[in-house]
Amino acid sequence: MANIVYKIMSNSQWNDFEAKGVFAGAPIDLADGYVHLSTDEQMRETAAKYFSGQIDLMLVAVAGDKLGDALKFEVSRADDLFPHLYAPLTLDHVLWAKPLPLDTSGTHVFPEVSQ
Repeated sequence: MANIVYKIMSNSQWNDFEAKGVFAGAPIDLADGYVHLSTDEQMRETAAKYFSGQIDLMLVAVAGDKLGDALKFEVSRADDLFPHLYAPLTLDHVLWAKPLPLDTSGTHVFPEVSQ
């Protein structure tokens, strides 16, 4: 099975990605010079910290082993190693994309994922 990493993006970013076949990044990615990704263990905290209460989000699963040397795990939040992609994402990197809705308490409901 692929080494899976995840990107949280808005529905409009996903729709644009699908239409163009490439995703250079969200504004924060463009400012930092890489596409911020998360592992399975990190994605819930990422959603809570950076996307709290936001609706119309997608969780995009990316085949990390297809990203080659452009994918680097670097120290970030809480000294944890986060995946950073120093290249645009293309649709051939994507395994699937699923909605990331909120429950009644305002917490994101993650789809079941498997590594």
